[in-house]
Amino acid sequence: MRTIRLIPVLIALFLLAYLVVILLFLKDHRRDDVCKDLTVTIRNSKEMRFLSEEQIVSALKQSGFYPVGRQMNAINTDKMEKELLRNEVLEQVDVYKTPSGVIRVDVKQKTPLMRVISTEGSFYIDSKGSLMPVSRRHAMYLPVASGYIRKELARSELYKFALFLQENEFWNNQIEQIYVYPDREVELVPRVGEHRILLGTFDNFREKLNNLQLFYEQAIPKVGWTKYSVINLKFKNQIVCTKK
Repeated sequence: MRTIRLIPVLIALFLLAYLVVILLFLKDHRRDDVCKDLTVTIRNSKEMRFLSEEQIVSALKQSGFYPVGRQMNAINTDKMEKELLRNEVLEQVDVYKTPSGVIRVDVKQKTPLMRVISTEGSFYIDSKGSLMPVSRRHAMYLPVASGYIRKELARSELYKFALFLQENEFWNNQIEQIYVYPDREVELVPRVGEHRILLGTFDNFREKLNNLQLFYEQAIPKVGWTKYSVINLKFKNQIVCTKK
């Protein structure tokens, strides 16, 4: 009877010992695993082509973070992400390991709203309000702001104006260029019409442009697009027009 009772205990001990051996084997095996391959995915590559997969691989090689051939447990994916995010074109980077010994790099490029050509250089303002460099690989058809634009202004008032244009179909189609003077007064160049628009500063720009849109809808059909050379929105609740 005692022998019969010992059989389940012996079986349990055997299974436990077997499980321990298997786990130790797998642990040692994983230590010997090396990275077999690296795959790069650029999520919004159809819309924008600022970076190529080859450039991302090259950046990892130059920084010493290229993983292929290295032991998987020695690869620090967090450091790889931080290294790639040093590139000002990238908005998001995710690096992760797979059980098959492959490192996957998933990146998203920033989305530019406006091109800036200023006394502080040429750059884009992106959808999050940060600045990104102009790329030789890819140019985008966007509103252009030029003149005396400091980066502080680009990140604040000009970014809000760029975001407004993107979200407003009418003004996004109408405004082609923005010029900023040294005193921060702004001139807009429209696509339709032969006039210049004096916005004043960016203060209350939504109200000013709403008034101008009403003027376009109510007055321009009567007088035509060529009657005025300047439309001045600087004064509160007033539109002052200069005839040709």
